[in-house]
Amino acid sequence: MSEGDTRPEKATAIRVGNHLVYEGGVYKVLSTDTSKSGKHGHAKVRMSIQHIVTGNKKSLVMPGDDKVRIPLIEKRIGQVLAVNPDSLQLMDKETYEVFETTLPDYDDIGGTLDSGDEVDIWKVLGVNIIRQKRSLSE
Repeated sequence: MSEGDTRPEKATAIRVGNHLVYEGGVYKVLSTDTSKSGKHGHAKVRMSIQHIVTGNKKSLVMPGDDKVRIPLIEKRIGQVLAVNPDSLQLMDKETYEVFETTLPDYDDIGGTLDSGDEVDIWKVLGVNIIRQKRSLSE
C-alpha cells in the first residue's frame, strides 16, 4: 500500500457508507457514533465496520482527532474473457487491459459468470475486486 492509494481523513468526518483502511484491509463503515466527554475531554468516535471482501465485522473506538486512511477506489467495467477453475481472466472495457483475478463468491455478485459477461470491478490498494455482475439492461 502506498501513500498514493489512500488519503488521510479525521475520524469525526467519516460517515456511514465510507470506506477506510484498517489493519491492511479495506472496510465499509456500517455505523458511526461521536460522543464528547466532559469539560476537558476529547471527542470519541465509535465505528462498526465490515471487510469488503470477507464480510468480517469489527468495532473501533478512537479519538475524534485521529486520522484514518481512506482508500482511493477506481471503479471500472470489465468483460469476462475466460473462466478458469481457480481464476477469471478479465478485460477492462475502458483501457482494454487484460488481467486475472480470483474467483468471487457467486452468491455475493449476483450469479455465475460466463465468457462475455460484464462485471463491476473496483481497483483498491492495487487489487482488483469483482463487486457485481452487470445485468444486460445496464
